[in-house]
Amino acid sequence: MALSALVLCSRALLKIGAQPVTSFDEGTAEAEVAANLYPSVRDAMLSSHPWSFAMGQMDLPRLLEVPHADYSHAFQLPADFLRVLSAGCGGAGRGLLYRLQEQRLHTNAAQVTLTYVFRPEESEFPPFFASALVTRLAAEFCIPLTESTSRAELLHRLADAELRNARRTDSQQNTAQALEDFPLIMARG
Repeated sequence: MALSALVLCSRALLKIGAQPVTSFDEGTAEAEVAANLYPSVRDAMLSSHPWSFAMGQMDLPRLLEVPHADYSHAFQLPADFLRVLSAGCGGAGRGLLYRLQEQRLHTNAAQVTLTYVFRPEESEFPPFFASALVTRLAAEFCIPLTESTSRAELLHRLADAELRNARRTDSQQNTAQALEDFPLIMARG
């Protein structure tokens, strides 16, 4: 079954013993809780780690309007933008001094390559992330639907463990980063 917001929310609801939903507009308490909490929980989890499946790079379009102070150029952030990882120019994805302000990236560079976390479609979530998200959703849905704080605490602990495992799994998909420009290593020659 292809992942969707409804499928993820229904799995979370089943974890707490509630009825799954077929639509966010069906008028049940489960549907209302899922519709209101899902977007913010999903975005918070996506923003919490530089997930390999949600990381992208792009050259940003420069805006005509210039910043009021400190920087000479402003750039439009992507529509699916969640979090900056780094900014660079001239073929590099990092190295620029910048500031996010007013939903724009401000810098002195005339061109910017942004490395960022974006919001992918649910169908692109790998199993390890989907499982962690479902457990986090169950923890968030628990109090509004069951009023059980002890069950919610247990689910939050389980969600934290799932998130740690998901981060570890995701981090193993990349080449390990070497320490660069570290003074103690540089001193040893």
